[in-house]
Amino acid sequence: GLSRHRRARHWMLAAAAVIVVASLLPPGGTQARRYVFAESLQFALFAIVVPALVVLGAPWRLGRRSRNLASRIAAGRRDRPAFLRAAAYLVVFAGASVAWRLPAAVDALARQPGLAAGELATLLIAGTGLWLEIAESPPLAPRIARWQRAVVAALAMWTIWVLAYLLGFSRVAWYPAYRHVAGRGLSTIADQQIATGTLWAAAAFCFLPVIFYSAMTWLRDTEDPDDELRGVVRRERHRAWATGSPRPPRGDDTYPA
Repeated sequence: GLSRHRRARHWMLAAAAVIVVASLLPPGGTQARRYVFAESLQFALFAIVVPALVVLGAPWRLGRRSRNLASRIAAGRRDRPAFLRAAAYLVVFAGASVAWRLPAAVDALARQPGLAAGELATLLIAGTGLWLEIAESPPLAPRIARWQRAVVAALAMWTIWVLAYLLGFSRVAWYPAYRHVAGRGLSTIADQQIATGTLWAAAAFCFLPVIFYSAMTWLRDTEDPDDELRGVVRRERHRAWATGSPRPPRGDDTYPA
């Protein structure tokens, strides 16, 4: 039977699919075109939560094609400077996030339902690239140091926080398509303030664990003189997996199947 680790990864992928469907179809998709906070939740799911679940749940070992794809990705990652690549993905993520939070883009999402699929595709690509640099997706592993992962995750989180704060502190309606009639239900400013809390909470929930875990393990490992040796051995095992070499015997310090 499937190992507990592999079953958990399958559940993560299933959760990502359910979130996408629920966000695009009614009532989720309908509410996202009526309220800024619902649209902001949809954005957070597309930009942060779904990419994280895809990276953590990627089934690289389900078949030969997935193994070959993992090998090509691993080879490409080895051929590029690690920190520069991570910085590039961070810039792409920040740029895509800012672009989809601009008033023109959000108003267009409210008026054109089909545009949400384009938002999903753009943010999924940008977010997946970012999460591959800060989280392990066995057999793929981040190529930057743990303290660098913490910095990249923090900068990504702050990008979302800045966008949220700009919206929350505004006393005017940012998005004309979401303007509410005074005295009828949720006010426009209250809607924007709830959206601010939604974005802040989603970014904190996803990125803070990465920041703290990366920082704590980096501080712990810097006190261990054998850490560099273990890192070399781990990289060699990743390389052997990617090139199709026989799997190490059970009991080695490798990723579970």
